[in-house]
Amino acid sequence: ASEDARHVPAARVALDEVDAIERALTVFRDSSELARVNREASAEPVAVSSELMALLCRCRALHAATGGAFDPTSTPLSREWGFLQRQGRQPLPEEMEAARARVGMDRIVLDPQERTVSFAAPGVELNLGSVGKGWALDRVACGLQAAGVGRSLVSAGGSSFVGWGPDPWPLALAPGRRKLADLWLEAAALATSGAGEQHIEGTGRRLGHVIDPRTGWPAEGVRSASVVAGEATVADALATALLVGGPALAREVCAERPGTLALLVLEDEPEALLAIGASDRVQIETVPHVHLVRDGE
Repeated sequence: ASEDARHVPAARVALDEVDAIERALTVFRDSSELARVNREASAEPVAVSSELMALLCRCRALHAATGGAFDPTSTPLSREWGFLQRQGRQPLPEEMEAARARVGMDRIVLDPQERTVSFAAPGVELNLGSVGKGWALDRVACGLQAAGVGRSLVSAGGSSFVGWGPDPWPLALAPGRRKLADLWLEAAALATSGAGEQHIEGTGRRLGHVIDPRTGWPAEGVRSASVVAGEATVADALATALLVGGPALAREVCAERPGTLALLVLEDEPEALLAIGASDRVQIETVPHVHLVRDGE
């Protein structure tokens, strides 16, 4: 708004912060801090920044809270299924076994005091794509609020948001480009994960590209998972976890985290938006032909 024009310099600083986070966390640049960890941590402990250590500690806690459904070490499984190269294939049993031996947060050794990361096995690698956007949004929100910005909506890629201010922010919930509902978000974060279009057939089932790290197999049953929470980091990670864990995991997570709301679209009920948990941070109005179903109804 025009009366907030004085905050444009703070917004530019926030965008610079996003660039710095991207340079540190991306796996697509050999010069990034995370790429260095992936190269060297199997051989020896690698010193990392306080920011990366804090994020990895959050990842470890969220991995535990979701029973392993959120797992930033699952890249070897995606690679064996061919989804990284967009050439889906079913791996051989021995290939699956070898990949699973390189997956799991228990293979990431964190030393917060020394601020080092090491891997307990060769071939382990970290990919923070399922939580990095949320982490960046929280960092940006902190910086903007410290600069005196009293209202703002920050978006990362259209799938993650954080907003605050005196009035709710209107958003469209549209996973896979299909609008399901209008949301009004108040001092909260929203993240959505979707099954996407990449898949393989020929196994008797249509298997999507989202891997359940607990089993090594592509997840089934959930088309999209959206989460409303107090922090974008949490919303981002939980949306990924609930896409593979479904309603059962959503009930567990929301019971443990009061104020967290999960909105799931299931494969066998595409016209229903299943709401699990509760949050006073969001109002929901579904579009025609889509029904909001409270868990247990």
